[in-house]
Amino acid sequence: MSLDLLSLTPEAAKLVLEDWLAQRGEAPYRVRQVFPRLWQRPVARWAEATDLAAALRTALAEAFPLRSMSLKTHQVSGDGTEKFLWALEDGEAIESVLIPEGKRRTLCISSQAGCALGCVFCATGRMGFRRNLSAGEIAGQVRELMLRDPTLKPTNVVFMGMGEPLLNWDAVDTTLTILNRADGLGIGARHITVSTVGILPNLARFARRPEQFRLAVSLHAPSSTLRRELMPIEKKYSLAEVMDALKHFRRRVTLEYVLIGGKNDSVETADQLAVLAQPLEALVNLLPLHPGGAPDLTPSSRAQMLAFERRLKHRGVEAVLRRSRGLDISAACGQLRVELEGGAPSRRKVRAEEHAHIE
Repeated sequence: MSLDLLSLTPEAAKLVLEDWLAQRGEAPYRVRQVFPRLWQRPVARWAEATDLAAALRTALAEAFPLRSMSLKTHQVSGDGTEKFLWALEDGEAIESVLIPEGKRRTLCISSQAGCALGCVFCATGRMGFRRNLSAGEIAGQVRELMLRDPTLKPTNVVFMGMGEPLLNWDAVDTTLTILNRADGLGIGARHITVSTVGILPNLARFARRPEQFRLAVSLHAPSSTLRRELMPIEKKYSLAEVMDALKHFRRRVTLEYVLIGGKNDSVETADQLAVLAQPLEALVNLLPLHPGGAPDLTPSSRAQMLAFERRLKHRGVEAVLRRSRGLDISAACGQLRVELEGGAPSRRKVRAEEHAHIE
């Protein structure tokens, strides 16, 4: 039975390779030739590792086939943003978005196919939950870009694509190690952000990791009553419990807040949000609602969003109102897959997913 090396931590994968090569009677230096082909200098298939003997390549392909994903749809915007819809080996599909900003290239990755949480403003939530992704499939979204063009390797990674990362903690935990380790993808911990609605048991596990990974919490309402309207998860993990857990997080937290017209965008609501954000010294990311993610909801007006931002700042909260992008295309998380499944035409342009901006 074959083993997926791409779903192991770099340390574990190296140990497996060392043992396997030793059993074949290969010289110890072979590990230094084979191992970098996983993440540092990836190949799509072992046959492409032409610095290895043909017999060794064939044996590697049999013992450790490299799982891959095929590109189903690729959209490019005039500002350089690229959206990818990847087809997995079992026919499921996931999205990732590459956002260039100067020298920074941020990749927004998925951790699940679909999502079980049913947030009312999210296209992925309407899709429902399909399955968890393996660590190799999550980190593989970075790997596939590097296979297309090594210069596309992201400088920043955000777990803000399809799915709730902390409901797939074991795979995400391994992926964080793959992304961060020097013998993996070597991306600095402060350049990796996990976004969650607040799955408390696994939030505590994430907090115990020693690296300086960043945390963004999908809040979207400053009261339990309103949050329950928007996010069914409030019934299981209450706003009060989530905010209490954040007090014990050692690093600065970002609060994500989608502004929905007539729902959560009044200045009074901004006052309530300030009360939550001030003790944490949290950054508040204010995000325009993408109507593609929730056609039955109304985006806040520009004037109302600015008033909301001003009110937070007046209350001493650092807040950033993100620019509205991608309003005319399939930029909302999960929207591209939902449209393709429904037979809607795929537009050729896509702009940056606004929620992928983390300071």
